[in-house]
Amino acid sequence: MPMQTDNREFQSFSDKSKTITFTVPDDREDETRRTLITIYEALREKGYNPINQLVGYILSEDPTYITNYKNARSLIRRIDRDELLNVLVRNYLGV
Repeated sequence: MPMQTDNREFQSFSDKSKTITFTVPDDREDETRRTLITIYEALREKGYNPINQLVGYILSEDPTYITNYKNARSLIRRIDRDELLNVLVRNYLGV
């Protein structure tokens, strides 16, 4: 039975043969994009490779991959990692 939690839909985990669904509201995508651009710029301005730092954060969820400069570390913590991955995959695929 599906349940609604924090604007994301999940199916019960009890039946491992069924596919679990996950959705992110479209209005969150624009906010996530703007936040990522701000974080990217802060990393670039501090001399880091923004892509490498963001990948490190996504893989580890360790906020120390993100600089404190321009409040970027605080901003990245506001983005749910599942939502971030959803936005990145959708944009990569162009869907």
